[in-house]
Amino acid sequence: MTIDVEDYFQVSAFAPHIPRNQWDNLPCRVEGNVMRILDMLDTHQTKATFFTLGWIAERYPDMVREMVRRGHELASHGYGHLRASDQSEIEFRTDVTHAKKLLEDIGGVAVTGYRAPSFSIGANNLWAFDVLNDAGYVYSSSIYPIKHDHYGMPDAPRFAFQPRSHGLLELPLTTLNLLGRNLPASGGGYFRLLPYSVSSWMIRRVNRQNGEACIFYFHPWEIDPDQPRQRGVGWKTRFRHYVNLSRMEGRLTRLLKDFQWDRMDRIFLGKPS
Repeated sequence: MTIDVEDYFQVSAFAPHIPRNQWDNLPCRVEGNVMRILDMLDTHQTKATFFTLGWIAERYPDMVREMVRRGHELASHGYGHLRASDQSEIEFRTDVTHAKKLLEDIGGVAVTGYRAPSFSIGANNLWAFDVLNDAGYVYSSSIYPIKHDHYGMPDAPRFAFQPRSHGLLELPLTTLNLLGRNLPASGGGYFRLLPYSVSSWMIRRVNRQNGEACIFYFHPWEIDPDQPRQRGVGWKTRFRHYVNLSRMEGRLTRLLKDFQWDRMDRIFLGKPS
């Protein structure tokens, strides 16, 4: 179970409409949403991995410490939600190194995992794995083996693999292979759009057919139907961002009841409980 900790105004699809220099002037809602998620996880005795932006951690250090205090894994989502594919190697190195140190200083724990914003590591920037390894990360969960208009690497392995000669492990987002095509089975907007029965069926099928653990993700803003609405965005972006926000918390509750979940480092790295 993974949560990408960013606020509603930081999603990549809103980047053309919300300048970065305005972020501090917008009402943040991430802290309240994360606290609701922490309580939900406690209720269902579930531990998760929180891929957290350094920008968020800087402004809400007590929230980050609370994640750690409750037994969850603190991991990196980079500093300012810049897509890896939009950065040079030097810029990416600075971003992931700074975010790792910042999170470790605030959380007081080692940060071993990384997820690229918008799953933005793919065939054209595999060098990013070398940078992550050099920076001290042990695993990444940055590739989505699907075809999508904003991201995706459909030819990538569907399950854990080592993308380079060093030991860094890539843990791709979960897909269901059906009739030779990878279908998204990992959460996010697809989980809000599809009926719950479809999503749960895909997860069970991967568990049983492939014998693999599934990786699920969502964002704190996805349980927040009262977040400010953005003006001037296209219909596709508006639909993807706002569809079924009011149903998300209830669906997550069912998901936590129907399946067993844990932290990424425990499941894939064998870290003891």
